[in-house]
Amino acid sequence: MPSEIKLSNLNDFIFCPISIYFHNLYGDQAKYTYQDKPQLLGTAVHKSIDEKTYSTRSDVLQGIDCFCGKYNLIGKIDLFDIEKKELTERKRKITRVYDGYIFQLYGEYFSLVEMGYEVEKMKLYSFVDNRIFNIDLPGNNPLMLEKFEKTIQELKSFKMDSFVQNNKEKCEHCIYADACDRSLV
Repeated sequence: MPSEIKLSNLNDFIFCPISIYFHNLYGDQAKYTYQDKPQLLGTAVHKSIDEKTYSTRSDVLQGIDCFCGKYNLIGKIDLFDIEKKELTERKRKITRVYDGYIFQLYGEYFSLVEMGYEVEKMKLYSFVDNRIFNIDLPGNNPLMLEKFEKTIQELKSFKMDSFVQNNKEKCEHCIYADACDRSLV
């Protein structure tokens, strides 16, 4: 594993560590060759962030690269409203708040703090149904912070050769199931 961990890999690792391998394998290929409709629609939701056209306000950071030295994380921050001190991670549709979503926010939070910003609020935004899920700051949820740090340690020490998938449901929802030698479907 590389020394830096991508923020998106935190969520992927929880879903299935092998998916990170396939993300890297497919790399720069056109996404429509391996992604299903939900992933393609999710990419479309981030278009205004990636192109920095979501807001014209200069106090709203959008799609900025970030690095967290404390946890050695790299990635992008969807939205940070400097005036409101509010960090937002956008998802196409949130049906359940997964730990991986929260861990992405934690990584973004720690990156912003290291850059000298003050973050007072964090939220997940579900684009399709316009729902907001407020997320506790890491300092206000010690159990989740501990899970975040444990996941990072597990990702750093992960050995692909010894991994055995035991969750068929995850395989049924994986875009890489047909290519994976550990798939249960």
